[in-house]
Amino acid sequence: MDVSLRQVRSFLAVAQHRSFTRAATLLHLSQPALTVQIRNLESALGSRLLDRSNRTVDLTRTGRDLLPVFQRLLGDFDAALTDIREVGAGRLGTVRIAALPSFAASLLPQVIMACRRDNPALAFVVRDAIASHVVAMVRSEEVDLGLTGGGVADAELDVLHQSTDQLCLVFPASHPIGRRRRIGVRDLVELPLVLTNPGTSLRDMVDAALLEIGHTPTLACEVTYMMSAVAMVRAGLGLTVLPRSAREIRVERGLRARAIDDPAFVRPITIVKKKGRTLPPASLTFLDACIAAMSKMER
Repeated sequence: MDVSLRQVRSFLAVAQHRSFTRAATLLHLSQPALTVQIRNLESALGSRLLDRSNRTVDLTRTGRDLLPVFQRLLGDFDAALTDIREVGAGRLGTVRIAALPSFAASLLPQVIMACRRDNPALAFVVRDAIASHVVAMVRSEEVDLGLTGGGVADAELDVLHQSTDQLCLVFPASHPIGRRRRIGVRDLVELPLVLTNPGTSLRDMVDAALLEIGHTPTLACEVTYMMSAVAMVRAGLGLTVLPRSAREIRVERGLRARAIDDPAFVRPITIVKKKGRTLPPASLTFLDACIAAMSKMER
């Protein structure tokens, strides 16, 4: 059986108007062309759908039975086409992102809100994780985009955008380190530091910078989350190193943050995707907004 949507639309138009003339006008067809569409449909179904006379057009029993089926079919098809057009325009769909917790708490909320203002139907799934897990989720296609810190050299990934984030020393407002005109890597050597766990991009940068000058950090405490590090600093346990973009820096009134003046404390921010994979239009919409926000943050 070969039934086309054009035939279905022709039948529904005749059934609605009970007139070949009015239906042909509505469909922008000649009346003979419309008659051919109906005949081909009836032939494909093996049943007569319309009883025609000089003055009236009536539905047969089979026609009445098929009418709601065809109406539902065409309605679902038209709705699907509308959704597909919205998806293609980047106004509908789900954006799946993996990001470092610092970005998930600072950069992503404003980017998502900007996307939702223009495209309210967009949905978002955010997976916050350490850098190695972000890369793994992009590689396995659990997410479409990854937002991570540090350089990415992975043959399975494409780097879509790269920006930078300055690392800062966070300390109580009364701490004497705040009186120094410049804070460099050597100033960290004797300080008790509250650092994130080994394996995080932030910790790796601090360890590498100190190792470069022949030292290891003087650890006061290791924590998993930046907010925990800030709480330890607030309590007087030590000082910590956080990215300038971190939300935790901005919400603590009793603490100060100063940039560490050393190239080793400038962290790359990288957006990646799986190599050879086409991003969904919704993810492209998000990507554009994310790049704009990152450029603004860097300035």
